[in-house]
Amino acid sequence: MIRSGLVALKQNLIYVVVVSLATGLAFGQIATPGTKQLLKTAVVPVLFLMIYPMMINIDLREILHVRRHAKLVGVSLLLNFGIAPLLAVGLARVFFAGNVGYAIGLYFIALIPTSGMTAAWTGLAGGDLESALVAMAVNLLAAIAILPPYLSLLIPGSVGFEPTALYRQLAQVIVIPMVAGTLTRWGLHRRYAPQAVKGFKPLFGGLSSLGVMLIVFIAMTMRSTAILADPLASAGTIIPLGAFYAIILATAAGIGRLLLDTERGISLVYATSMRNLSIAVAIVVAADSLPTAAVLPIALAYLLQPPLGAVYMHYRRDVVDDGRSIRDAVVSLV
Repeated sequence: MIRSGLVALKQNLIYVVVVSLATGLAFGQIATPGTKQLLKTAVVPVLFLMIYPMMINIDLREILHVRRHAKLVGVSLLLNFGIAPLLAVGLARVFFAGNVGYAIGLYFIALIPTSGMTAAWTGLAGGDLESALVAMAVNLLAAIAILPPYLSLLIPGSVGFEPTALYRQLAQVIVIPMVAGTLTRWGLHRRYAPQAVKGFKPLFGGLSSLGVMLIVFIAMTMRSTAILADPLASAGTIIPLGAFYAIILATAAGIGRLLLDTERGISLVYATSMRNLSIAVAIVVAADSLPTAAVLPIALAYLLQPPLGAVYMHYRRDVVDDGRSIRDAVVSLV
């Protein structure tokens, strides 16, 4: 029963996030300062619950295959850490000129690429799965190193952001769960057959989704008063988010068509258009020096990202089906 419940959480993550967001905003209106302080103390264990299972499902050994996929990895790094941050800065200046917190949330979305669904969407769309896994590992490790210096340039001095403190938070939120997840993965593969280990993946994904649900609820509860003070501006954050995702996907699809074969082109799209929202929200919530308003764009991005992945997957399948129809028609004429 617990397993089926966790799997259902993962499969319905969009709705789970919507409910957590709405419930957190409502509860924040009646929560006492003591209750909010209690929720704040729960942040670290909830973050571990969210990130650790996700890390079990990521095989960092894929980075050893980087030479076989050097072109795709190089282009993904350029898109993720060159074009995406510049696009985020441009959109933030146009839409978030009066709200530093929302701008920071968009920066985190832009600077932490590849979600746990990158490989799944790649496989469903008929892409090169190995190249997607390699790109995931390389981009995640690159994000850990690149994030603090990038943010030190992008975040205004008035915020009081400390890059050295962010390194400690990255260790707490990413590195420790990553080490624990890698050791757990190694232990599972020693004890169980590969097929049995694969069967654990939905369970780990469900645990991570449970962490997402709780952290969004906590973050929205703590930020409820400020968000509902100007609901129109808060809801308006969806517009630059939609523009960000649409431009990144279109750019990746175009570059992939020019430089890569079809299968690796699909991998490139998912390695750049999918962002690691779980890690982004984890760092923002854990960082005392960052405005909690940054959580809202990340939470709303959960509503955009899965449909985006599904739309592109169906587009790729339709292209394949149309190609087959044309081929079959030509064969029948011959």
